[in-house]
Amino acid sequence: MTAPTLNGGTTAAPPEVVARLRARVSDRLATHGTQLPDGERHAVIAGYIAEELVVHAREDISAGRAPLTPQAEAALARALRDSFTGLGGLQRLIDDPRVEDIFANGCDNVWIRTTDGRVQRVPPVAASDDDLVDLVRIAAARSGQEERRFDRGSPGLSLRLPGGQRLFAVMAVAKRPSLSIRRNTLHRVTLDDLLHRGEITVGLRELIRALVRARKNIVICGGVGVGKTTMLRAAAGAISPHERIVTVEDAYELGLDEDSDAHPNTTALQQREPNLEGVGGIDMSTMVRWGLRMRPDRVIVGETRGAEAVPMLLAMSQGNDGSMCTLHASSSKQALTRLAMYVMQAPEKLTFDAANVLIGQAVDFVVHLDVATDGTRVVSSIRQVLETDGTQVPSNEIYRPGPDRRAIPAAPIRADTLDELTAAGLKPDLLVRDRW
Repeated sequence: MTAPTLNGGTTAAPPEVVARLRARVSDRLATHGTQLPDGERHAVIAGYIAEELVVHAREDISAGRAPLTPQAEAALARALRDSFTGLGGLQRLIDDPRVEDIFANGCDNVWIRTTDGRVQRVPPVAASDDDLVDLVRIAAARSGQEERRFDRGSPGLSLRLPGGQRLFAVMAVAKRPSLSIRRNTLHRVTLDDLLHRGEITVGLRELIRALVRARKNIVICGGVGVGKTTMLRAAAGAISPHERIVTVEDAYELGLDEDSDAHPNTTALQQREPNLEGVGGIDMSTMVRWGLRMRPDRVIVGETRGAEAVPMLLAMSQGNDGSMCTLHASSSKQALTRLAMYVMQAPEKLTFDAANVLIGQAVDFVVHLDVATDGTRVVSSIRQVLETDGTQVPSNEIYRPGPDRRAIPAAPIRADTLDELTAAGLKPDLLVRDRW
């Protein structure tokens, strides 16, 4: 008997066999109760798995089936171990450094996107859709991030896995339980890293670094999967380690607080979902307001998409210069329109003119990311926001998308702003002769 393999040669154990043997190991493990320390529990599980594999081989021989090959047996042993100490059939994909995205449309319709951009279908990750739901609940329980429900009453779940991957899952509102897992391939990343990957030029690196050091408020925007969080994390590397940072996210992803050398004085906040009784939820808008009470030098919002836009923009315009956020938008110009829409929909009910005034006073630059024609994630546009009279938010696109969507120099930076950036270390001639 052989097990299915992923493209690239990784063997995957049949979910139905995993489920059957897992039940046997669980029954034996239940005799120990729940008092075993983790180390001893793992050793007991390993012993039971080895014994059940021997029993399974005997059953195959007795039934006239060929026993598992050594490769298939090793895959089955790992799958069983992962089902107790990891995330079952998902774990082998999570652990594979080549896998950037995992998409499960039910237990057996599973796809991955690799770091080289290929998309391929892989074997099932669970024996049934119910087992897939259980895997998501296990992930929530092990995340250590407050109470995270996943049931018909709370059919959507967003969380960060222990390894830093971002998981989002749905049930009840979809025909089948489905999930996506996103791996940030560059968790600790610098602007130099992005330069070496071909995502920015030397001039763009120096410009973004100067924007941060000059305490300009920056909105980083783009579509799905273009590297907004990675760019935000890299830009934050230019912040002095002496500054106090507060990050606000719907699920921990930035991880600036985990880099004690670069950002030792950082507090990471995460919105909280309601509990089983439907109370205790704390939304992003409230978290931003709470973060401002913690006396930060800068506030960084992982993703702006609602009412939190108002307190974030107020923070940017009232002393927390150098703050940053990400935003979904198809262009740098559209990002300003989206911000206005979020502001107008917030409980404060600001008018269109008031929203534009707030944006014009708060945002200094918009950095738009895109995917170049060759598949590389790149900076595509940088827009400087100018003063506004409220009827619109005027801006200059100092870098515009070129034929291949890579940013090329366009309008000049305002003279007073250029003086500030020069004082922050920028060499203006770099922008004139900047090339990919």
